[in-house]
Amino acid sequence: WPLFQLDVKNAFLYEDLSETVYMQQPPGFERQGECSKVCKLKKAIYGLKQSPHAWFHKLTEVLSKCGFQRSQLDHSLFIKRGTSGIVILIVYMDDIVLTGESNQEITQTKEFLQQHFVTKDLGQLRYFLGIEVARSSKGVAVSQRKYAHDLLQETCLLGAKTVTLPMNPRIHIHDDELEPFDSRSYRSLIEKLLYLTVTRPNISFAVNKLSQFMEKPRKVHWDAALMIVRYLKSASGKGLWFKKREGVDIEAYSDADYAGSVDDRKSTIGFCVF
Repeated sequence: WPLFQLDVKNAFLYEDLSETVYMQQPPGFERQGECSKVCKLKKAIYGLKQSPHAWFHKLTEVLSKCGFQRSQLDHSLFIKRGTSGIVILIVYMDDIVLTGESNQEITQTKEFLQQHFVTKDLGQLRYFLGIEVARSSKGVAVSQRKYAHDLLQETCLLGAKTVTLPMNPRIHIHDDELEPFDSRSYRSLIEKLLYLTVTRPNISFAVNKLSQFMEKPRKVHWDAALMIVRYLKSASGKGLWFKKREGVDIEAYSDADYAGSVDDRKSTIGFCVF
């Protein structure tokens, strides 16, 4: 199926407000002699906490008229079963991704959206929320190369040596007597690493372990998080490859150690499903 991306211009300005909201008169637009008065907003504007919800309500209303139904499992996912096939639409703020089995249905959806919003057709999907998409006749590859590179730059590790493992299996991470570390910086790094697991499942275990110390991190946890970043440096362009195939074959793999934890001697099992 083809993948297309759309951008909605000034998305937050389309919907009327259902709540009563007042704001100060904008500088340069004050009414003479009434500068102390405030404005009552009729429509949503940028910077208003109600604006994202108002925009999503407007988009849902428009998509419903086009024949789309919102998924009960993911409210940002919409599905249309047209006469020529299925069309799937996903939205994040003002970014829209379209795919389906019928180019005709996709084109009709684009035209319908253009009747209600000012949209920019960005063509084939190549970059979305930090995820890079590359297509070929053999399948689809997704990665977060730029996202990983930006993280290396942010942590000043562009020139650091790489490591072959995301975590040292002999590290003691449950020692409360260790030197404390700034929790805000630690949380920020772990949250970014968590997002990288979208296309880099090979760091999932290490990131999951370190995410247990978000409240009171220690210096050893920060160093362990930086080790994950150094591991990413060895192959920042790695990602997931979805091979084109006729059928769907499910494969599962599992492995376990024995008393591998250096803190409590517990065993760990891991598995993955493709």
